[in-house]
Amino acid sequence: MSTNASLRHKRGGLFFEGFEVGKLHEHTLTRTVTQMDNMLFSNMTLNPQPLHIDREFCTKETEWGQPLMNSLFTLGLMIGISVTDLTVGTTIANLGMVDTKFPHPLFENDTVHCTTEIIGKRESKSRPNAGIVELHHRAYNQDNKLVAECRRQAFILKRPV
Repeated sequence: MSTNASLRHKRGGLFFEGFEVGKLHEHTLTRTVTQMDNMLFSNMTLNPQPLHIDREFCTKETEWGQPLMNSLFTLGLMIGISVTDLTVGTTIANLGMVDTKFPHPLFENDTVHCTTEIIGKRESKSRPNAGIVELHHRAYNQDNKLVAECRRQAFILKRPV
């Protein structure tokens, strides 16, 4: 029988065998998002949407009264927070993301915490050294309001023989 240590890559990520279907991981990393995050990400991705980068517009012309964090930044942050606990060193590639939702806005100065539930896994049909893991990521703000979620399939290395 394997030890728990042998289920992890030297960098800390889980090998395919270490993922347990049904297990909920509550990630220890949290992050307060800032105006600079919003501005940099929106500008780096050539997104001029004033909903993200123009406080005056948001104050006067939106129901929110303040800028919303760029949703693709939120998606990336949610998945990124999970990497240290789950996949650092073991991901071959992301295969896809589905059912991505943003049920409540994330605002500048909110603090994000995340969970990941392992909802499925199967061995690769084409690569004997890998498997496919299905993860359900969820991000919450400091008030525990769900701000983002998605299901993701990741191509993960198996433990070396």
